[in-house]
Amino acid sequence: MAPRLNFSDWWGKDKQRGTPVIVKMENPNFSIVEIDGPDAAFKPIEKSRGKNAKQVTWVLLLKANQAVGCVAWLATILWSLIGTIKNRLILRKGVSLASEKLGKNRLVLCLGCFYIKCKKIKPRIEGDPFKSGDLEGSNNSYYPMVLVQIPMCNEKEVYEMSISAVCQLDWPKDRLLIQILDDSDNECIQDLIKSEVAKWNQKGVNIIYRHRLVRTGYKAGNLKSAMSCDYVKDYEFVAIFDADFQPTPDFLKQTVPHFKDNPELGLVQTRWAFVNKDENLLTRLQNINLCFHFEVEQQVNGVFLNFFGFNGTAGIWRIKALEESGGWLERTTVEDMDIAVRAHLNGWKFIYLNDVRVLCEVPESFEAYRKQQHRWHSGPMQLFRVCLPAIVSSKISIWKKANLILLFFLLRKLILPFYSFTLFCVVLPLTMFIPEAELPFWVVCYIPILMTLLNILPAPKSIPFIAPYLLFENTMSVTKFNAMVSGLFQLGSSYEWVVTKKAGRSSESDLLAAAEKDLKAFGGPQISRGASESELSELNRLNKQKDETSTPVKKSNKIYRKELALAFLLLTASARSLLSAHGLHFYFLLFQGVTFLLVGLDLIGEQIS
Repeated sequence: MAPRLNFSDWWGKDKQRGTPVIVKMENPNFSIVEIDGPDAAFKPIEKSRGKNAKQVTWVLLLKANQAVGCVAWLATILWSLIGTIKNRLILRKGVSLASEKLGKNRLVLCLGCFYIKCKKIKPRIEGDPFKSGDLEGSNNSYYPMVLVQIPMCNEKEVYEMSISAVCQLDWPKDRLLIQILDDSDNECIQDLIKSEVAKWNQKGVNIIYRHRLVRTGYKAGNLKSAMSCDYVKDYEFVAIFDADFQPTPDFLKQTVPHFKDNPELGLVQTRWAFVNKDENLLTRLQNINLCFHFEVEQQVNGVFLNFFGFNGTAGIWRIKALEESGGWLERTTVEDMDIAVRAHLNGWKFIYLNDVRVLCEVPESFEAYRKQQHRWHSGPMQLFRVCLPAIVSSKISIWKKANLILLFFLLRKLILPFYSFTLFCVVLPLTMFIPEAELPFWVVCYIPILMTLLNILPAPKSIPFIAPYLLFENTMSVTKFNAMVSGLFQLGSSYEWVVTKKAGRSSESDLLAAAEKDLKAFGGPQISRGASESELSELNRLNKQKDETSTPVKKSNKIYRKELALAFLLLTASARSLLSAHGLHFYFLLFQGVTFLLVGLDLIGEQIS
């Protein structure tokens, strides 16, 4: 048995402990020495005193025995620690439990979406809120005062299209006010936006340009500043669009009537559609994720819970709900989720309209997408820390509290990134080097495949991309895990806000207007105004032809060290798996390692100009 170690003896050797031992030697020619401890024999002694060889040997044996006991004790502790991690965290309890919860939650959401589709459940407008006749002069028509806000910051590529789309909204001009909330710090861009606003103002559109002198709080500060204007009190609803969103002319007529005779309704959220979803592999993979989010998560939560996270744009709020919930706050980088949670705690209900779609863009470069995802996953953890006491002390039901804490925050924003990163990027490759560690086959294979299939169901055209989607999502778990930790512990990067880079892809109305002009010039066929979204590819082709004639811009690849380090680990583990004949593990580790390598070298999506 290993002896008990007393580390204080190593550091405080001057202190005497225990009972002194007197050793009497049989040979009378040697002196008598008092040994107070194992080191006493090595203390300085007088030159006149003799040395005892037997005494020195005995002390050395004592120290050797103590050293061996220490090594055995450390080995026992280390082995116990490895066994505990193996049994409780890696193999059965940790990963299996997380896999089970994630799989069940995703399956329940998909079953709820299937039920909604079968029963054809969706919010409907009762009666006809808009009577025929002159829109301006019909006294009985439901045309409340609506404020439209477009917050933007250095949006040179998209400002013109978004302002044009909003100014064409089909709503009485005297009942509509458009605010262009420009936070640009580039004077040239400011002048361009001012010129565009002046152009529409001359056409009779009630539009205002507003620029802050003190640009604090990012988007939340911009919206908060705009809502403090005196004239806002005359308006009942506010619609918000980011700078790359282009609503159809009938957007307000499809959303505002839901507020009628429904005083508890605070928010109407619509779905996003993407003009560049087929631009490259990165945009296709993003489309899969966002289709599941809107088709399944938002729709199911809207029907069964009357609550979901506000997406920050393409939605319309009752101004009274914003004011009673505390207005826009600058405490996190997810001001949209923040106001949605506070409104829910105050008893306001939400409606999600899956049939109403607003065109926008998804990031085309990995750098832009990575920064966007970092903000989307660090912000919720910031918000969770801040609003947890308010959730616990609120008057809503226990079921709604559990939904907010466990499903809305922990499962989606904490457990899922942690599970994906630890299982596929750390635990699985390390098991190739530890023969005793073995992951159940269903954890490695069945659960990821099931979750991927459920994710891709709302976008059936993306089924050919199921394998790249699974591999890429595991790769993105590095960014999401880092963002989650950053937001949870309030590290410096959690407060980082970078405006997502846009390419300036045109919406249908803008493309049609531009295409008609081009086709007339080249003598091509005319395009009807009822053109569908499928015709956008042909119109985008015309724009690409123009871009090819312009001066090319030099683009560069970035290097991502974390992804490259994990690529080295996974590829090494795949080689080890091949030598050990692990079978399926080799193929997964190989393809996952190659995916990390491609992402680390910035070979997915467009490069940064």
